[in-house]
Amino acid sequence: MYQIAIMGFGTIGSGVYDIVAANADILKQKSGQEIGIRRILDLREFPGHPAEQLLTHSFEDILNDPEISLVVETMGGVEPAFTFEKQLLLAGRHVVTSNKELVEKKGAELFEAARAGGAHFYYEASVGGGIPIIRNLSDCIVADRIDEISGILNGTTNYILTQMTSGGVSYEEALVSALALGYAEKDPTADVEGLDAGRKIAILASMVLGEAVHLEDVTTEGITGLTSTDFSYARELNMSIKLVADARFEDGGVRAIVAPAMVPVSNALYEVSDVLNAVTVHGDMVDTLMFYGRGAGSHATASAVLADVVCAARGVSPACHGGWSGVHARILDPLEAVHANFIRVSGSIDGVYELIRIFGGGSPVSAKKKEEFGFVTPVMSEAEFREKTAQLDGFIKRIRVK
Repeated sequence: MYQIAIMGFGTIGSGVYDIVAANADILKQKSGQEIGIRRILDLREFPGHPAEQLLTHSFEDILNDPEISLVVETMGGVEPAFTFEKQLLLAGRHVVTSNKELVEKKGAELFEAARAGGAHFYYEASVGGGIPIIRNLSDCIVADRIDEISGILNGTTNYILTQMTSGGVSYEEALVSALALGYAEKDPTADVEGLDAGRKIAILASMVLGEAVHLEDVTTEGITGLTSTDFSYARELNMSIKLVADARFEDGGVRAIVAPAMVPVSNALYEVSDVLNAVTVHGDMVDTLMFYGRGAGSHATASAVLADVVCAARGVSPACHGGWSGVHARILDPLEAVHANFIRVSGSIDGVYELIRIFGGGSPVSAKKKEEFGFVTPVMSEAEFREKTAQLDGFIKRIRVK
């Protein structure tokens, strides 16, 4: 029997337990041996739960148990998860994690610990929940130069934006709905300010470059400033508004951003709604691939965790085992980013046409607000855009166009 332990028995950890119990036959067939849960580490008690007898409050019970071959970490946060995982890897125990914050901040150190201990470190579930983006990026898309990874990487914000699009509700009302349905945390800051998606795009960028990209290297803008008027303009333009994470690779470096974007109907991300996620990868040979599905949730994320467990049980060393080094990747100047922008301006229609002339093109649209119009600018650098808008009277806001 291949014995595992679970550290953290919350949403994802309990989902791992559920799948092992429900699909034991499938896991045995895929791995070649029975997978059993020997220990569960959590600070809480779970009276009456079927797993109650497996519960321990001591990490040493896991570290010192020679029957445990692999540990699943679903605790979240950096500490004590980092300390626990490093000790396990150095002791030769394989580790599987869904902890995106830990992978983004401490991934390079954990890869090094895995090499030193002769163990494997797996992290498929840290990006995209049940979407197999890590394995495909590391094991399958290996003959290409990747020049862009882009996508919707946060289900909470995508649900909120879908409600604002189709339900015509305010941001505040959509957030209340997300909280009631369990899609948003009590403190939704990491989601709605783009930090969660920023960590995920940083992990994917680190994989591509083989060097560390961190959250602070990603330009982030959240969704809290969006209003119903913005969505009215989007409808007039036959676009939707999504929180898009984007990493573009040039000259051995990366320029990464997470921000609301107007997505045209011709873009595959246009139809990605509710809590679903989607990631597109563009390579110089394979062109564009898209991965789509549930990016979060107990069983979806636990499914990705157990895919890593099965790989380890089969003795499969992931291509991403080496991960990335601790060398800080080359971060390209965000002011050199090139894209179109939708801007809202106040004033008369004649004044708007003058602004369009200044920007070099565009057609005005109205959201039926008095003395306000919007238009999409031509593609230009971020530096050029800021230079032009700094001189404008009546500039209200901008939303990037994907």
